[in-house]
Amino acid sequence: MKKGVRIVNVARGGVIDEDALLRALDAGIVAQAALDVFTVEPPPKESKLVHHQNVTATPHLGASTMEAQEGVAIEIAEAVVGALKGELASTAVNAPMVPAEVLSELKPYVILAEKLGRLAVQLVTGGSGVKSVKVTYASARAPDDLDTRVLRAMITKGLIEPVSSVFVNLVNADFTAKQRGLRLTEERILLDGSPENPLEFVQVQIANVESKFASAISESGDIKLEGCVKAGIPHLTKVGSFEVDVSLEGSIILCRQVDQPGMIGKVGSTLGEENVNVSFMSVGRVAPRKQAVMAIGVDEPPSKAALKRIGEVLAIEEFVYLKL
Repeated sequence: MKKGVRIVNVARGGVIDEDALLRALDAGIVAQAALDVFTVEPPPKESKLVHHQNVTATPHLGASTMEAQEGVAIEIAEAVVGALKGELASTAVNAPMVPAEVLSELKPYVILAEKLGRLAVQLVTGGSGVKSVKVTYASARAPDDLDTRVLRAMITKGLIEPVSSVFVNLVNADFTAKQRGLRLTEERILLDGSPENPLEFVQVQIANVESKFASAISESGDIKLEGCVKAGIPHLTKVGSFEVDVSLEGSIILCRQVDQPGMIGKVGSTLGEENVNVSFMSVGRVAPRKQAVMAIGVDEPPSKAALKRIGEVLAIEEFVYLKL
């Protein structure tokens, strides 16, 4: 800074390096400083900065002026009115504001959204490098009757948390996605029929990545998963182009194999010998005796030896274990 500058900090303590400011004051580079906030509040009694002859210090009074109090009062009143109208408060810091009855109805779909994101990112080779994700919601309800902000946040949470140390919540989901260069687009399909359920299915597609399970790649070249809610329980209903039906509880093993007798028994026996309980099993196939994908829900994580034995079954061409 040029010599003789005057600095005012009424924002947040820590914005200014206080030790550096003290040195600059002593050197005459900073002529004067006015500080309302400090890194440690209240500042120590022996603080050289507070007692410096060229510093004016106030005890964090910035929000205590008549103008500030009036502004806060107006903002609170506007936020309350907006909340009563069911609108998203512009200054909310805890979560997207969704009416309680809507949130209750969406609860199983919120779980479905996070688990689809969690499964999809585990199918990406290396687990990282995801930049483009498309989410499709199919519903018989009008677009104005379907608020997807919470669902989008939970899909983002599912996509990011398994491959990073970042904790994603409803507040920081969009910001975290932007920071990581993740672009998430949404599309809605309006279906005919009764709008009794908020959603018929949710589909997640990841573009421009390689998959560790080739069968998850759809005709468009993207990793594609689809799910729905049945009797309040989230289900995985499609992997790539293969139809499956497996409850999203515990974890999942996906196998692609040649459709032939005995495959379910061989894999089930291997898991049974390892004392791994199978909760669901579903097979989707192109045609009899052709390519098929088997989705197996398990209550316990299988050992590496058990997974190796599954992979050694001659008819199985690829498999992947996915944690939920």
